[in-house]
Amino acid sequence: MPDPATAVLFDIDGTLVDSNYLHVYAWSRAFAETGADVDAWRVHRSIGMDGSLLVQELLPDATNEIRDRAKELHLRYYLQAQPLMRRVTGARELLDRVAAAGPKVVLATSAPEAELEALREVLGGSELVAAETSSEDVGTAKPRPDIVRAALERSGVDAAHAVFVGDTVWDATACRRAGVRFVGFRSGGVCETELREAGACAVYDDPADLLAGFDDSPIAALPHS
Repeated sequence: MPDPATAVLFDIDGTLVDSNYLHVYAWSRAFAETGADVDAWRVHRSIGMDGSLLVQELLPDATNEIRDRAKELHLRYYLQAQPLMRRVTGARELLDRVAAAGPKVVLATSAPEAELEALREVLGGSELVAAETSSEDVGTAKPRPDIVRAALERSGVDAAHAVFVGDTVWDATACRRAGVRFVGFRSGGVCETELREAGACAVYDDPADLLAGFDDSPIAALPHS
């Protein structure tokens, strides 16, 4: 009997593209322009969370109009920062290695289409990607499990035969709720202890670090590897 289909679901921001701190800048500038006083460290701690949940968390007393304005400004300033985006070290090579090993490469993000287009341009390797998601696929994303489940459905793989690679505790929480093993990267600015406490079965510095230990990784343990 053939092995079941397998997949590696990749978050993009902070995991494959070095963009988390550009998000911090964009959100901080957006909040300041709407008159909100939010410390940058609080913004960083919320990166990876669904955008609507992020503004609810950081602007609890704001009107919906102000929250919507903050989201619009964040998108504008984030896209303006595209020239500063770069792949995280080893990102493209890791995608090549996963694809060669057999699992489907899936981009499991809830980024809006405009952000996703910018990220894809920086990341490259579109020929390696079997499926992808965006904000169009879910109502609310991480830490809710919806985007993980959407990525599984899009790739035709069940939770037991997938691994999710991300960089935040929000990724880990979403994976735990969806029943998918989570591999964490420190490249998003979250420490190993927090990632493991949130549910990571393994933690690496970045794609290059995972690539160096690939043969002993949770990805290599998938049936098609």
